[in-house]
Amino acid sequence: MMTRLPYLAGVEATTHTESYEALQAENASLRQRLRTAEDQVHAYQERLAQLEHELAQLKRLLFGIKRERFVASRAPGAGPEKAASQTLPAPQKQPAEALARRQPCRKPVRQPFPSHLPREVIVIEPEGDLTGLKKIGEEVTETLAYRPARLVVLRRVRPKYVDPQDESRGVIIAELPVRAIEKGLAEPSLLAHVVIEKYVDHLPLYRQVQRFTREGLTLSDSTLGDWVRASAELLEPLYQALVEEALKSGYIQADETPIQVQDEQKQGTTHRGYYWVYHAPLGGLVLVDYQPGRGRDGPKDLLDGYQGALQSDGYAVYDAYDARRGITSYGCWAHARRYFYEALGNAPDLAAHAIEEIGRLYEVERVLRERDASPESRRQLRQEQAVPVLERLKAWLEAHPGLPKSPWGQAAGYALSRWEKLCRYTEDGRIEIGRVGRWRGGVGPAYLLPPLSSGGASIAQPCSVSTSRSSNRTCRFPASGSHL
Repeated sequence: MMTRLPYLAGVEATTHTESYEALQAENASLRQRLRTAEDQVHAYQERLAQLEHELAQLKRLLFGIKRERFVASRAPGAGPEKAASQTLPAPQKQPAEALARRQPCRKPVRQPFPSHLPREVIVIEPEGDLTGLKKIGEEVTETLAYRPARLVVLRRVRPKYVDPQDESRGVIIAELPVRAIEKGLAEPSLLAHVVIEKYVDHLPLYRQVQRFTREGLTLSDSTLGDWVRASAELLEPLYQALVEEALKSGYIQADETPIQVQDEQKQGTTHRGYYWVYHAPLGGLVLVDYQPGRGRDGPKDLLDGYQGALQSDGYAVYDAYDARRGITSYGCWAHARRYFYEALGNAPDLAAHAIEEIGRLYEVERVLRERDASPESRRQLRQEQAVPVLERLKAWLEAHPGLPKSPWGQAAGYALSRWEKLCRYTEDGRIEIGRVGRWRGGVGPAYLLPPLSSGGASIAQPCSVSTSRSSNRTCRFPASGSHL
């Protein structure tokens, strides 16, 4: 039975009742379809924003700069709600007296050449007869020259002797020194040069072959590849010692990055491998281990049995170590900041405010570095200045969650889901706020690249060692042939 509406009281039902009910049903259906369409439009808009964000990131990777530099476009401390209305005060005009007293711009000064470089003295006397002249001084001009490195053949001559009084002694001859490569023709100095050129200066082996050809020496890519493999085997004990030293430090930063590796089984093709990078900030060591995949087996060999602090970007593989006894997990603000930086195109005001707040955290770290503060001093200053910023930033992020799949929503969600780990660095002065410098990828003054047997595929393992007075950096890279 149809319910009568209040404004139809006293009006008798007519034959239009069925039409009215049909209109009501049609109206409800249209409203439902409208809500469904609005939900679809909302989902499409969210998907469009996500795709535009991904496209912008791809364009940046291909054509843009890699540096995540941010310059605030509003007054420091202004929240995103006030960004549109708040403007910077107009600059005040300086009086003429102040302009007159302004110091002129300093011209660049040529720095002297380092004192450790050898000097070759060339005396240039004036032309003509100098008889009877008295020398009153001299003008010294230094310029920089280059003496190309040269190949040298070491010819070891071993005289043979016999004892005329005792022929049973046979031929007496000195033993050859032990070679780095059994029956090899390369001296250790040449092996070190090849691997340093390849992995420190990033000069592929085929280009080194071209350089040797210009010097009149014919070598093949495979020969240099064999030298690299053999050198790697020699350095394996040193690599293991450095791994032990790094893990003993009790503080490891971990990260991974993809790399294309030539497939020896399929000529002309590559497959994706991964560098697993482990940085020990307290000892200045970086271990770069190659693995064919990004699964749980990646850090297993190095981190099994490890105890101490483990700082990472929150990748799920590292979550398995949270529950292990003796391991304390820390987050990385460098990774968290990157998400907000990538959200600038989607939510510029919100992302800019978040980056500014994170910048205040890094400003505290800058002051600590300038003071060369002790771990306890670092902890105290972080508690006084960084913790209030973190509390304020968390409350603000919770009030501005954004759409879950939007770049801003992902940035806020990433930080909030790892908030405890991100804030834990304030409790221990030894721990860094995040990744330190450019350690990922092994860019540094010292390298060690030992051999590694990759499951299922034979991958040549090069190695090289160079030293630095400031730090030791250890790298473990794959190489296939000569063109990696």
